Order: sequence, then structure tokens, then C-alpha cells
Amino acid sequence: MSDGGLTGHDLIQDYLKTLDGSPGVYRMLNAASEVLYVGKARNLRARVSNYARPSGHSGRIARMISETVSMMFLTTRTETEALLLEQNLIKQLKPRYNVLLRDDKSFPNILISTEHPFPQLKKHRGKRSEKGSYFGPFASAGAVNRTLNQLQKVFLLRNCSDSMFDSRTRPCLQYQIKRCAAPCTGKIDQAGYATLVADAERFLQGKTTTVQANLAAEMNIASEAMEFERAAALRDRIKALTQVQQSQGINPAGVAEADVVALHLENGQACVQVFFIRANQSWGNRDFYPRTGAGADEAEILEAFLAQFYDDKEPPRLILLSHGVENEDLLVDLLSERAGRKVELAVPQRGEKAELVENAVRNARESLARKMSESSTQNKLLAGLAEAFDLDAPPQRIEVYDNAHIQGSDAVGGMIVAGAEGFLKSQYRKFNIKSDAGKNSDDFGMMREVMTRRFERLLKEDPERTSGAWPDLLLIDGGAGQVSAVGGILAELGVDDIAMVGVAKGIDRDAGKEEFYRTGMPVMALQRNDPVLYFIQRLRDEAHRWANGAHRAKRAKQISVTPLDDIPGVGAVRKRALLAHFGSAKAVSRAGISDLMAVPGVSEAMARTISDFFSARG
Repeated sequence: MSDGGLTGHDLIQDYLKTLDGSPGVYRMLNAASEVLYVGKARNLRARVSNYARPSGHSGRIARMISETVSMMFLTTRTETEALLLEQNLIKQLKPRYNVLLRDDKSFPNILISTEHPFPQLKKHRGKRSEKGSYFGPFASAGAVNRTLNQLQKVFLLRNCSDSMFDSRTRPCLQYQIKRCAAPCTGKIDQAGYATLVADAERFLQGKTTTVQANLAAEMNIASEAMEFERAAALRDRIKALTQVQQSQGINPAGVAEADVVALHLENGQACVQVFFIRANQSWGNRDFYPRTGAGADEAEILEAFLAQFYDDKEPPRLILLSHGVENEDLLVDLLSERAGRKVELAVPQRGEKAELVENAVRNARESLARKMSESSTQNKLLAGLAEAFDLDAPPQRIEVYDNAHIQGSDAVGGMIVAGAEGFLKSQYRKFNIKSDAGKNSDDFGMMREVMTRRFERLLKEDPERTSGAWPDLLLIDGGAGQVSAVGGILAELGVDDIAMVGVAKGIDRDAGKEEFYRTGMPVMALQRNDPVLYFIQRLRDEAHRWANGAHRAKRAKQISVTPLDDIPGVGAVRKRALLAHFGSAKAVSRAGISDLMAVPGVSEAMARTISDFFSARG
């Protein structure tokens, strides 16, 4: 910290006395000790001296300098370390003047799992901890599901779980509709299935010509041998393979593996389109809307986007860009280090690669136009909401709550979030009801638990309300009783300044006749054709969908739970073996020691442990 009450240019000039030419990271803070900006430098003294100049700055930088009352510095050994540290701090601190990637979810892959003699074909998201071959990333779950659906038709690989596979005594429906070779019941041997797996891997590696030629040769042999049923099945597989190739969209012949990253910047808002090219096929695209740090230019936005986007994703060998970046050599070093091999950045000017970038730029431009149009409509709805319920200003963060249970079982509370950018799905939360309120079907008690947990956490993590996680408006599914109960809960916590509206179905529980309840105010309704009413209905329906989805997932998990899960020493493998041998946990509980020992992996000691466990349960 600098002494003497200096600010802005004078403050920064004072810091130069103690800085040297080391690489590192600097932070600029305002009077409230909030971090305004995090930057990296090859040479801290040279970089910071640029801010000491009294003129020649963009409006964004000039505002940032004028708000700066202190700075913090951290030196690093290398410039690449400085870049890595800068991006980590940006993600953690979210400074106002930095570019920030706000939607940073993981992308799904296709996994051919090899942890079983007959590998499983499935969708995978997250850490690659399971043994097998991974192919991706795909832009969305929908893109993966469509490809998986077609791959099953072509290569007949199973998608069932290992436990289901081990328990089958006859082929399932997937075999009947010609989407699985039914290895579970011996319809194909291990060698034949391995050939199917190898073909699927070759296709996902881009060797489609080889796969198609092999299938065509097999079909001709079957036809000449007058095995017409087998020839017809192979014909159907070739047809499905052709459909897969057509559904991939843009299939660049000269680009085997690349990400195409294109930026369009307009009126201070940015859209980045990322197209995934793998095995000479397009595996979909995703649009992102990074925060532009109050006016950063294309080079700075794209550099920050790349560093943050590949923070937890493996970069491909080639990244095609629409614009150059400021510190290309540092970024290449960082991405190459993360990938464990050389990564190339390129801004193509002609040829097929340039056409790919041009297509991505066009998509970015059109996506941003749609986003800006939607944002304009959303802002009008928020303004209408403020007018309808006499709010001080249009709400920037609305939280909507709902509960879901069936006669008290598997009770779950759900919270969705909406704001100026629509539904903020990364902010959604679910609450497993832990108190007896769930068992007793006590909706008031469940709401008390949800609201208490939500706001106690907010008070603990952000008592000054600076993170943007505090809501401006609460929408509660219910009438006067629910509103009164929630108001009492918040009052107990000392939170009495957040607007709250209860949404209750009105006469005949008919959509369009909703009634709205507010503390200390008469019940009100909106006109049937009011856009604000439709907006509230969408919010309520989304909360209902989210809570019910969480409830169904919890029920499904409970259904799969068996008493075997509680037996010491019985893990997933032994559990599958016991269920496959006896058919059910109840049959296991009735089995004798000798019968239990007949199961692979169950010793005499383990058999006694299982028998004693069920004996103790009575």
C-alpha cells in the first residue's frame, strides 16, 4: 500500500520507485478495497509505468486509474506463471474492469469404456478417471446424444450399465430394434464385439472411408453367400453411417483437429463462438458472452477468453482465431504446457481454414444480435415487473422457490434464478430437506428450512452484499400463508429489505387467474394478456420443473439403493455379483453360507458377514 493519500496517476507514479523489471501480477484497488483490475506483466515496472502517464488512455483505462487508491504486486519466476496467476485471480475475484468468461461449464465427450470385457458406449462429462477411449469435446449433450443414437445403429455397441449387463438372461429391446449386438446373452463373442469396438473407434478418429469400405465388403460377401438377412442388416448399418456423416454438418477435409474461436464485438457487448472440429468432422458449436471489462478491445477479450476457457479443458493442436491476441507467445506456452504437447494459434487469411473462421464470425454476429434483442425484451419485462409490484427499480436478480415431494417422501426444495440475461442456470440450487418437515408433508416447514439455509449462507459468505448473489426479488409458490411464513423467517435472520411476492393459482386453479400476495398489501391480479403475467408464469413453471426434476432424480437414486450397500466389505463389484446370482437383495438375505460362497468373489468370511448382517436385521 502506498502512503500519503495519493490516488490515480500520482499514486501509480509513487509505486514505480519500488518496482523492478521482474515478471508478475498487479492488482488495482478502489477506496472500498475492492479489486478493480488484475493484470500480468513481463516487466512490472515497464507495464505499471504506462498507467502513470496522465494522458493517452482509453476511456475505460482512464476511469480505472481515477478509481485506484492502492495497488498490490506479486512477482513470479516466469511470464507464463504470471499469465496463469492472472487468470486464476480474475476467476476468483471477478474484477469490474477485467474480461470474464461467465459461462464455463464442462463439455460432454463420448466414452468407449474398457473396464469390462465388452466395452460400453456412453456419454461422459467431467474428469477422465474411467479407463477407455474418449472422443470429444461435443458442444452439447444434444450433439452427443444424436451421435450416440446413430453410432448404436452402425456399430451395435451396448449402452447398458455393467450391473444390467451382468443380470440379463435374454436380450433387451435394444437388440430387438437392431441397436445392440446383445453380448450380454452370447449373441456375439468377445472377438466379434472387439471388431465392432475397433470400427467405432476408427470412425470417431475420422477413418470413415475404411469403416464404410469394410462394411460394404462384408455386405457383398453375405449377399454372394445368399445370407440375405445378414446382408440387409449390414446395408442398414451403412445407411446409418451415411446419416451420421451427413449430420455432422461442416466436415473440413483439410482440418483434422481444431477449435475455431471467433469474436464479434458490438456496443461494448461480445459474443465468442467456439466450433469443435475433431476427426475432420464438426462436433457442434457453443456461444459465449464474456463480460468485456467495461470496454476491452478484441485482442484483450480473445486472449482472456482463451486463457480462461482452456483452464480446465485440454486444448487441441490447432486453434483458429478471428483476431490476433496481445501475448501470443505466452498464451502458446501456457496452452502447450496444459496440453502436454505443442499448441498452435493461427489467424487464417485464405483457404478452407479462413472459411471456417468466417462461418464462426457470422454465427457470433447473428447470436449477439439475437442476444441483444432478447436482453432488450427481458429488460422491458423486468421494468414491467417493477411497475406492477411497486419495486424501487427493475430487479437484477430474481430467485424463485418451490418444493417437490410425494406424500413427504424424497422431499426437495428448488431455487431458480433469473435476471437481465434470462435464466441463470448455473445459479440454480436444490435443497435436500433434512428436517422432519419433509416426512410430515409440511410445506411451511420445508420452506422455512430452505430459506434459512439459503440466507444463513449468504449472510456468512457475503454480509456486505458485494458479490451479486443477493436477490432483489423473491417469488414464492404460494399465497398469504407462505408469504407470511417466509417474511417471518427473513425477519428472524435480520433480512427485511428484500421484496417478496407470493404467486398462487386463483379461481379454479386456472393459469391466467393467478393472485399475487405481498406483505401488508391487498391481494392483486394482472390482466390475462399482460406480458408480465406470462413472464411470472414462465418463472414459476421453470421453478416447478427444476424442483420436480431434482425430486425425480432423488427418487430414482433411492430406488436403486439396496440393503447390500450397508454391508461392510460389499462394494460395487460384489453387489453386482450377488444381484446377478440371486436376482434380488431379498433373495440374498435368505441365502445360506454355502449358497453365498458360490458367488464369485465371496469368500467364507464374507459369506458369514453377509449372513450375520441380515440375521441382525431380523
